[in-house]
Amino acid sequence: MCGIFGIVFDHDRPLGEILTGAAKRLSYRGYDSVGAAAIDSSGRIDLRKAPGKVEEVAEKLGFVQLHGLRGICQLRWATFGAPSYENSQPHLDSDGDLVGAHNGNVVNNAELRRQFLAEGMVVRGTNDGESCVHAVERYVNRGYSLPEAVRAGYRDLAGDFAFVISNNRENMLVAVKKGSGLVIGVGPDFTCCSSDLPSILPLTRRVIPVEDGEMAVLRPHSVELFRVEDGAPISRPAKEVGDDMGVPEKGGFPHFMLKEIHEQAAAARELVHLLEHSEHLPALAESMAKARRVFLVGSGSSYHACLVGSHFFSHLAGVLAIPALPQQFVEQFGPALGPGDVALFVSQSGETKDVLNALNFGVEQGVTALGLVNVLGSTLTRKVEHFLPLACGWEISVPATKTYTNQVIALIALASRTGGGDLGPLPAASLWLEQIIREMDGTARALARQLAKTQKLFILGYGLGHGIALEGALKIKEVTGLPCEGMFSSEFKHGPLAMVEHGTPVLFTTSPAGCQMLTNHVTEVTCRGGYAIVIAPECENLRAEASLFIPFGVTSEVQYAVVGAIPFQLFAYHLAVALGYDPDYPRNLSKTITVD
Repeated sequence: MCGIFGIVFDHDRPLGEILTGAAKRLSYRGYDSVGAAAIDSSGRIDLRKAPGKVEEVAEKLGFVQLHGLRGICQLRWATFGAPSYENSQPHLDSDGDLVGAHNGNVVNNAELRRQFLAEGMVVRGTNDGESCVHAVERYVNRGYSLPEAVRAGYRDLAGDFAFVISNNRENMLVAVKKGSGLVIGVGPDFTCCSSDLPSILPLTRRVIPVEDGEMAVLRPHSVELFRVEDGAPISRPAKEVGDDMGVPEKGGFPHFMLKEIHEQAAAARELVHLLEHSEHLPALAESMAKARRVFLVGSGSSYHACLVGSHFFSHLAGVLAIPALPQQFVEQFGPALGPGDVALFVSQSGETKDVLNALNFGVEQGVTALGLVNVLGSTLTRKVEHFLPLACGWEISVPATKTYTNQVIALIALASRTGGGDLGPLPAASLWLEQIIREMDGTARALARQLAKTQKLFILGYGLGHGIALEGALKIKEVTGLPCEGMFSSEFKHGPLAMVEHGTPVLFTTSPAGCQMLTNHVTEVTCRGGYAIVIAPECENLRAEASLFIPFGVTSEVQYAVVGAIPFQLFAYHLAVALGYDPDYPRNLSKTITVD
């Protein structure tokens, strides 16, 4: 995710307070490391950075002392390279004449680093933000002006990113956008740029949005916009931002949960780009293909993703991948574990205590430990042999949304590679998510209003829908506190059907392959007076038997797996709001569970 901010004035002045304040207002975008650089009129670059949070790093390194004409700060959410001084941003070029920082992911980072080293550049770390600086350095060394070097370097960088850069000679900043956030601010004696509005609004209300494929050249009294592709100038005047922007950190959304639901398309796109260029994906797939037995270990939403992923290991790789809760992995399977077994440990934070306990236990038994995790530099990343990052950025709301979806995508990709395939249809995942979120939001809101007075809910899934039903039920329990049971739909008649009374709402979900079988389970509810709400691909029999049929526009098992939880995420969110609860901070829950 990361956050960047840059500002340029027409005279030397104290910059420490401005840069520190901007960093604090962007701290929701990253907290693995913090850095700031100031360039004064003599051309001296004062760069200060370290792993850690804004307040502690700013105090320890004396950000308040930064002074100059222009400055850059960055908050890092680690994706390429663990948190360290070398990987902290901003970065210098080989000779210390350029300084820059980025947000997003440059997915050909490893290849670029090899090129830069071969060209004799000084590569200090493994972070892709440094690759942005060296990509510009490459063309500055060939005699290009800074803006033209940025345009040329942009074409060498694959992925979604934005970055800002300056040199030690000209009083300008150059910023560019490709898929990640970037907005310009215009003040009386300065211009500035940032990943997001929070760091700009305290300084100025005059802003210029930057679109993908555009470059901005910022000087104290002017902003010039250009198309990167051909260098053509763009005319876009600054606009005054009113007081109706809502909480800027939420991007205009009333809650982080809703914002993060809508961020899933972008997060999926970044993950797919990473997987297309990942050096670790083949290593994980090879380990799993050769394994005696494969286990997928996770808690909560991560476990539900493992249930969905297990389906694809069977179908795409012919590998029996056993989904297991961490303590189940130890207590149930522990005595039979040994060398030759492989376990993939799945965690958003990489600090989940019971997952780490299971990991440590497995390693002691000789199990090969692999990881799927969102937070680089976390304990899990340091303990496994190989891991894949989820590339979700910071998920603030306690209920997992985009991390769950990216776990599913990564597991499908891993299953396909384990079976000798490629990513298949997954590059379309971001488009699927955009479409379903757009189509389902109003329906979910209306359903939440309809069911706001219910006292209990059930979500039943058939086949691939089992894990999705469990995830949907978990979302509702988390954010509303309502009793909501999720289960395999064929199991409902083995006891829980006794709880159905006249009007009891029961939600059903399945993939295209499960529609006909699910019809039987729907009629078991409706013939007893239950209210059967079916969210499924178009199916004549299901539509005829459902109390309420909500068509779900999916055509394949992979598409269903990726987007299947979206209706329940949206329904849970709107139900919480209808009941007057804050979905971001559910009662009794924490984002990272660090106790047994």
